[in-house]
Amino acid sequence: MEELIHKGILATVCRIPTLKKLDLDFNHVPNLSSQLVDCRHLSELDLSHTFMRELPKDKIRFMKQLRFLILEWNRLTKVPDDIQSLSSLKILNLGKNFISDLSCNDFINTTGLRELYLDSNRIVKLNGCVFENLNELNILDLSDNLLWTLGGVFKEGLPRLEFLDLSSNNLITLENEDFQALGSLTFLNVVSTHIGRVKRRTFLGLNNLRNLTLSIPLDYETHFRGTVQLERLTINLFIDGSFKSPLPSHHDAFYQLKCLKVLTIKCKGYHFGFPLDIPLEMLQSMKHLEEFTAENVYIQALDPETFQFNPQLKSLTIGMTDLSDLLPELFEPIPNLQVLDLSESQIKSLDFLTHVNLPALRCLKLRDNDITVINETIFQYLPALTHLYLENNPFTCDCSNAGFIQWVRSNTQTQVVNSHQYTCSFPVAEQGSKLLDFDIQSCWMDVSFLCFISSSCITLVTLLTSFIYHFLRWQIAYTFHLFLAFLYESRRRKKGAPLQYDAFISYNIHDEAWICREMLPVLEGEQGWKLCLHHRDFQPGKPIIENITDAIYGSRKTICVITRRYLQSEWCSREIQMASFRLLDEQKDVLILIFLEDIPAHQLSPYYRMRKLLKKRSYLSWPQAGQHTGVFWQNVRRALEAGSAATETTHLLTGPAAR
Repeated sequence: MEELIHKGILATVCRIPTLKKLDLDFNHVPNLSSQLVDCRHLSELDLSHTFMRELPKDKIRFMKQLRFLILEWNRLTKVPDDIQSLSSLKILNLGKNFISDLSCNDFINTTGLRELYLDSNRIVKLNGCVFENLNELNILDLSDNLLWTLGGVFKEGLPRLEFLDLSSNNLITLENEDFQALGSLTFLNVVSTHIGRVKRRTFLGLNNLRNLTLSIPLDYETHFRGTVQLERLTINLFIDGSFKSPLPSHHDAFYQLKCLKVLTIKCKGYHFGFPLDIPLEMLQSMKHLEEFTAENVYIQALDPETFQFNPQLKSLTIGMTDLSDLLPELFEPIPNLQVLDLSESQIKSLDFLTHVNLPALRCLKLRDNDITVINETIFQYLPALTHLYLENNPFTCDCSNAGFIQWVRSNTQTQVVNSHQYTCSFPVAEQGSKLLDFDIQSCWMDVSFLCFISSSCITLVTLLTSFIYHFLRWQIAYTFHLFLAFLYESRRRKKGAPLQYDAFISYNIHDEAWICREMLPVLEGEQGWKLCLHHRDFQPGKPIIENITDAIYGSRKTICVITRRYLQSEWCSREIQMASFRLLDEQKDVLILIFLEDIPAHQLSPYYRMRKLLKKRSYLSWPQAGQHTGVFWQNVRRALEAGSAATETTHLLTGPAAR
């Protein structure tokens, strides 16, 4: 193309009466503009990237229909003079040049200009008259210049300006009412690393502002009272290298932002672990908030009540902080959350997602954390999840991640972005290998074998327990009580304690009247025996089983007064068991049975049948005594007087015939 231009093709092209658009970008031809004199019918002209140092006068001034002129990415040092004659111009792009100064006449006649781009130049200051005639201007881009003051240029004029970009300049202070004339402005960007002060009434007059991006110091005094329509706010907090404890900030400045939908707060610099205060009250007024971003702001996990007044929150980004102790309660007030980004937050596990209520979450970003093992069951609490980002985490390649690896391979709903590139950090032998290349088959085989062994053991234990219960439970019970009796008797013998009673009376409480009316007057009153009765002689406060044991082993004999109620009593059963075990242990006839009722043998418990089987002794029956009670009590006396040695043939008890 450059060769054709050298041959004068533009002279021919410009004579085409219907030519409206001419694009000459990336053509390095000396004196290119001199060949454009005859292109008077153009409406669009692109001269970007032509290495133009200047646009000589009278080269484009006759293009009265020109509406779109692009001169970016050249080496212009000032605004070309011919632009003053282009009254039809609507869009002018002078970005990426070396323009250092703007005069009051540069745009004096371009009153219809709608868009003006002066970004990436070397403009140091602005005069108040520079844009005073641009009443139709909608977009003004002055970003990436060397501006250190606004010079009051926005305090008058530009009534239709909607977009203003002043980012990346050298602005130090934003004065009160610097933008008061821009009542139509909807977008404003004043981000700068040099801003040291934003005065309280800087944004007064911006009644229609919807989107604001600015830089403020920690000790800001900014007030947003005039920006009642603000929907998007991005704040950059710049901190220099020295530590400064921030002055009390005017958080009430944010309380007026009731229409805010997007809030972004980013801290640029190291704040030495000093917590940047974002009080709950600040978010409380933002009931329509849908997106919240905080980077390098918090130094620990957020308070669970942080978003209790923001139920419409759909996107949450917390980065460059320590969220290792994050609690699931933080997400309870925001069930409509769709995007959650917790990258660079020192997260070690996903336990904070257990039982979390996030039914609408579609995208989860956890890049650059310290996650080593992931429990795949966590994702059952995220039913709508479609995208998962886990890049740059130190994964462990062993069976602890087998479930997660299987989930990544098999699930069809959630895309684990770049999962094939995830590498292993642990163990050392697996470092550098791909996570998804880990062989999980051995993990499943081990688990299956373990389950088989466990279930087999449980089955065997269950069968053995059932067998013992049904066939050996009485033998085990006998052995246990015999062992207890042996221990007790051994201790008693070592102490050499004498017997305290002649007999311990074991009876049911319902038979107490017979004991007091018939037995005690004869055995204690007439015969003089010393008897032990539980209602009278048991030691208060002592465990009842110990009282029973002491009574049986502290008496020469045990008299069991048996009735049907006696057989049904748990404590009476324990008493006769203990006496029977003493009989087995000492091989002495220490047990006397008195039946107050006629009870068939098949109704007796195993303990009574055991007694009858082992000793084969007669027992005393009160019903059979009839009118011969004297003989009955004489038999009881003989039994009490009988010696301790017991044989198979010696009758210790006399009376009615044995059953």
